[in-house]
Amino acid sequence: MILRLAFGSLLARALTVGMTILAIALSVALFLGVEKVRTGARASFADTISGTDLIVGARSGSVQLLLYSVFRIGNATNNVTWESYQDIASRPEVDWIVPISLGDSHRQFRVMGTTQAFFEHYRYRGGRSLVVGQGHGLDDLYDAVIGAEVAASLGYEVGDPIIVSHGLASFTDHDDQPFRVAGIVDRTGTPVDRTVIVSLEAIEAIHVDWQSGAQTGRTTPVERIRQMDLTPSAVTAALVGVKSRLQIFGLQRAINEYQEEPLLAILPGVALQELWQIVGVAETALIGVSAMVVVTALLGMMAMIFSSLNERRREMAIWRAMGARPATILGLLVLEAALMAAIGAILGLALLYAALFAAQPLVDSAFGLWLPIDPPTARELSVLAGVIGAAAIASLLPALRAYRLSLADGMMVRI
Repeated sequence: MILRLAFGSLLARALTVGMTILAIALSVALFLGVEKVRTGARASFADTISGTDLIVGARSGSVQLLLYSVFRIGNATNNVTWESYQDIASRPEVDWIVPISLGDSHRQFRVMGTTQAFFEHYRYRGGRSLVVGQGHGLDDLYDAVIGAEVAASLGYEVGDPIIVSHGLASFTDHDDQPFRVAGIVDRTGTPVDRTVIVSLEAIEAIHVDWQSGAQTGRTTPVERIRQMDLTPSAVTAALVGVKSRLQIFGLQRAINEYQEEPLLAILPGVALQELWQIVGVAETALIGVSAMVVVTALLGMMAMIFSSLNERRREMAIWRAMGARPATILGLLVLEAALMAAIGAILGLALLYAALFAAQPLVDSAFGLWLPIDPPTARELSVLAGVIGAAAIASLLPALRAYRLSLADGMMVRI
């Protein structure tokens, strides 16, 4: 009986009730949308590199090593000598190893020297491989494979020339040895999108006429450089895969205790968690802002109920005169608020999934951020239940006021 009365009362005020439900629905969709983006960003962040068991570099901090080797942020305190790299590569536990050489740039994008093994072993987003969608890999000494963001930002296509600059903020270009865009990697949503990839030999080639970070003044012909032994003397870092996961910690300890030079081996997953603890403050701020939007919608609903009390005084007085108890009126108003919140929550959930279906491929292609379309989680369902419960609690104040309205006050004709 009371449920039918509540529905009838809501239908009688369809316009104001509909606007309130829409406000709740939009706030719920925003809150759950932020949660989806947060979890998607966290998963994409954790999946920046997968399948790599260890990252090896000069001894520093684990987050610093992760930042410059994976995210191309900052610089290494020192390099790893080629002899040490070969020593690690020859260990029986090592299944594969990929060298990385950093230091140069191209129009604010980092240049990374590596080998073909990088394309074979680098994995992201739970095991996906890099795909050179246009062109080919590093076939020639002066071939460069660029990320999708580099190509989009600079308007590059396969075959375009590239001039590498010395260092990160240098005005000196290696214009005597231009590169050629040999391939463009499909968008990954990882730092690879913002990287210009060349061979280790190419990094050595463009620095033939450099010594201690400065030009020597001579210019060696390219034909002669191609005939040189371009084996690097050092690399910045290395990605390592082991034959058995049981050997990871033993190899990590052996590298950290390496006697020839101070080295550091880190577990990418552990370092990513440390880094997320630093940058994860932003997600707390987003959740706080979206929660305030929900609170604002509930306060609007409470204000709407308050404003309708004066109009409904006569209606409630008639119910009281027909034998309705004050508790029934209180329960009716609380039930109306809970119904509005429930309808708004369900509508908000529907809006969220409609937006996810429409935006998922666009966000993935534009930003490399994968937003999963999964059934509502226990956390999301608890949010919906919390919104309904909060709406019921928020309606108690106007409901208590209606409870205290006297029959005479309700029947009084105001002039």
